[in-house]
Amino acid sequence: MPAKSILTCLGAAILFLALPARSQESMQGRGAIQLPDGEAKEIVQTACAACHSLGNITNSGHSPEEWKTTVAMMLNVGANVPKDKVDTVLNYLITNFPERPAPPAVTVPGNVEVSFKEWKVPTPGSRPHDPLAAPDGTIWYTGHMGNLLGHIDPKTGDIKEYHPTTPGSGPHGLVMDKQSNIWFTANFKAYIGNLDTKTGKFTEYPLDPEARDPHTPIFDQKGTLWFTVQGANMVGRLNTETGESKLVTSPTPKSNPYGMVVTTKGIPYFVEFGANKIASIDPETMAIHEYLLPDENARPRRVAITNDDVLYYSDYGRGYLGRFDTKTGKMTAEWLSPGGPKSRPYGITIVDGIVWYSEAGVRPNTLVRFDPKTEKFQTWVIPAGGGVVRNMMHTTDGKLVLTESGENVVALVTIKNSDKMAMDSNK
Repeated sequence: MPAKSILTCLGAAILFLALPARSQESMQGRGAIQLPDGEAKEIVQTACAACHSLGNITNSGHSPEEWKTTVAMMLNVGANVPKDKVDTVLNYLITNFPERPAPPAVTVPGNVEVSFKEWKVPTPGSRPHDPLAAPDGTIWYTGHMGNLLGHIDPKTGDIKEYHPTTPGSGPHGLVMDKQSNIWFTANFKAYIGNLDTKTGKFTEYPLDPEARDPHTPIFDQKGTLWFTVQGANMVGRLNTETGESKLVTSPTPKSNPYGMVVTTKGIPYFVEFGANKIASIDPETMAIHEYLLPDENARPRRVAITNDDVLYYSDYGRGYLGRFDTKTGKMTAEWLSPGGPKSRPYGITIVDGIVWYSEAGVRPNTLVRFDPKTEKFQTWVIPAGGGVVRNMMHTTDGKLVLTESGENVVALVTIKNSDKMAMDSNK
């Protein structure tokens, strides 16, 4: 298969990971799928079926704006659609596969106020995946389907894009080193990338070809770069000075290592999106120890860590927020998210002991605040809709940075009245 076709298939596969598990399972073993009649039927059938099941289309449903973004994503990764037929294809998809009902956003009132500032990023269908709040107050993000890293100056609104040397790299997760350089996982090309922010030069550190789908990167206190490799069921580390990498396989098959954090003692922990497990890694031997979560249906996807090494994770599969104590190796509590069992909690971070996360399954997506001391929630609808907030991070002064993938938007959230709410809760 030509390299371009391989890239297209990878992009399509990653895109449709957002489908509910049942929808994905229903595609398995299904016979030939018939598309509705229409002017673009043959184009859609040829361009899309080259890389993924047509069930990915018939089992989905989007708003017109979401279909516009989706088509742009596919074009970014090489979908074979003539330029003069793009609008025809878009109208066909909008007409035949309209937006499907989703659980409505649940708004829980409270005393905290937030304000959103949102930027539509320049490249259509770039699919902002992960954000990075830089110490200088600027924002970086990965354009997963646009093969780019983006940089936003919140003061001016100026956005600059940087494109890796290798086409179709699929930048996914990103992190900044002490020299303010960006390190990212090249999700489609199995390498770890580095952008020198002063010169704009990219450097690539190839991984074992089996390590497809490098995912979430994070630095430990010694400057070692750790990362998950979801599709290959691996976890790795990279010596950024020598370029030497080492990979190990997760003990549980198809466990899909996903979000990752590092404790104050330098021990990496990651959540297994394909299993009901959390795992730690011995930083010296790279031996993996898994911890079973009580509910077999738990599917932790992202994770955040407190200053005293307690983990909070988003249970995407069940609609829960969970707490895991690294000292005892046990899940100590869980709370049903305000949006309910199908709310799909996803991107998560912790600011001054308060847990913030997004609900990706409700429409519009919500921003959720959880106070562990009072065990109370407060929620807000995300103005641009969210479009699945896959990750979030907080700035040094306590603001939140979100990437709204399906909306092609990056957001900055300013939090107000947190101190007032804390005083009120203690009365």
